[in-house]
Amino acid sequence: MSGSTDTATPPALLALGAPRWAFPAPDLRRFVSPLVLVGVWQAASMLGMISPRTLAAPSAVLATAWGLAVSGELGHHLAVSLGRIGLGLAIGVSLGTGFALVAGLSRWGEEIVDAPIQMIRTLPFLGLVPLFILWLGIGEAPKIALVALGTSFPIYLNLFAGIRGVDAKLVEAARVFGLDQRGLIRHVILPGALPSGLVGLRYALSVAWLSLVIAEQINASAGIGYLINDARDFLRTDIIVVGLLVYALLGLLADAVVRMLERRALAWRPVLLKERVR
Repeated sequence: MSGSTDTATPPALLALGAPRWAFPAPDLRRFVSPLVLVGVWQAASMLGMISPRTLAAPSAVLATAWGLAVSGELGHHLAVSLGRIGLGLAIGVSLGTGFALVAGLSRWGEEIVDAPIQMIRTLPFLGLVPLFILWLGIGEAPKIALVALGTSFPIYLNLFAGIRGVDAKLVEAARVFGLDQRGLIRHVILPGALPSGLVGLRYALSVAWLSLVIAEQINASAGIGYLINDARDFLRTDIIVVGLLVYALLGLLADAVVRMLERRALAWRPVLLKERVR
């Protein structure tokens, strides 16, 4: 009991004589500053310090979000965006994983694959949009391709680094126990690289939403990005903020899913074992 209380209360403040009950639980404490910012934002809007054309008040944003949700418009645009990002992410993760395995498990593979990928990943997305339109048209294909391209690089870079960063002593120990090359890859290298791969997946999810914003500017008639762009033309800052909040909440949810997957897939790690014991 005392260990969990000490963890919840900052030790430095306890040393100053502050009572433990004076501090809220860590989970609740994280919401204090965002709520204060929202309160200041609402107060500034009500006092006329922030024009609705510059930024809608939180109350107006909530009312607009409720109206869009009730009418079904928000759900329709959200479903379209989720379909695009789901397909693009699946393609990007598959490509990034495949290239990382080829380059990470073979010196020849690294020499063939790594240099082109390093060159392509430095190209700006906006510069590739015209080419994607010429190659793939103005339908769904270029939108999905942009998401796939953006998400493949974080997976490749992190998984490649994870494969090459596996402890050489573990590899030697596995060979002493008689594992062949396939067994070595399956039981030692891939599990050892999995933490880095999951970090890459978390980065890929954030990049996926950034890519989608750009992608949905290509002749889109639906999607959260389209909703934001359409609201911009009519100076509807309330709808723009609703769209941004949807992106933020989806990103937070996706990160939570990956964290849960990480806890389950990496339960063997010493750090997670210590957390379970606590």
